[in-house]
Amino acid sequence: MRVLIIEDEIHNSQRLAKILQEVEPGVQILAILEGVEDTVNWLEEHEDPDLIFMDVRLTDGLSFDIFTKTEVKCPIIFTSAFDQYALRAFKVNSVDYLLKPVNKNELQQSIDKFKASLKMPFMPSTLNDISAILTQQKKNYRSRFLLPIKDSYLALSVDEISYFVTEYRVTKAVVKNDNEYVIPFTLEELEEQLDPDIFFRVSRQYLISSQSISKIHNFFNGKLTLVLKPETPEKLVVSRDRSRLLKKWLDR
Repeated sequence: MRVLIIEDEIHNSQRLAKILQEVEPGVQILAILEGVEDTVNWLEEHEDPDLIFMDVRLTDGLSFDIFTKTEVKCPIIFTSAFDQYALRAFKVNSVDYLLKPVNKNELQQSIDKFKASLKMPFMPSTLNDISAILTQQKKNYRSRFLLPIKDSYLALSVDEISYFVTEYRVTKAVVKNDNEYVIPFTLEELEEQLDPDIFFRVSRQYLISSQSISKIHNFFNGKLTLVLKPETPEKLVVSRDRSRLLKKWLDR
């Protein structure tokens, strides 16, 4: 059995791995990941595991963010410190949950349930049901930035921003009238603060608004090039993997 563990607390991941090897001696732990982005990248670059153990709260967000960024095709057993009443909602189809700290007997029962589920087709839609449960309260995303301008301040609305670009470790917001403002956050931090329905990370250097896209062109090897408003100084090339996600993000 090939297993992926997604857990941001080292002592919890080590404990889970140890107990897994005790109850399932032939288990192969493919990787232990700590965050949403690490998991998305891993899933896109590797063959699907047989089973994923997934914590709910990770270093860079909540685990259901993973489902909005890539397709998850295998069963998941959630691990969480949430109370048992809330977690009952997760017990649908072959998806199970474990309360922390992980109990050996409960882990064995979850493994047995997973093996029994192999006799039936796995339903990825189950993950959407879980995501809906977890997101009953919509996250409040940033709507403006208060920026110091000489001896005064500017309240810059997110709606005015076309894209963010980072150069020499400095992040700038480029607005619709082509003005630029230094923003005291990294692109990684901005991804957490901004609505993912509106902003998308197309590369290490650019985080763009959907409204900023003027043209999209096919490039070689499955890549895309983008023309933004205002235009970027250099050609903006999107990698093959990000191009696939970008098209999925736009086609909704």
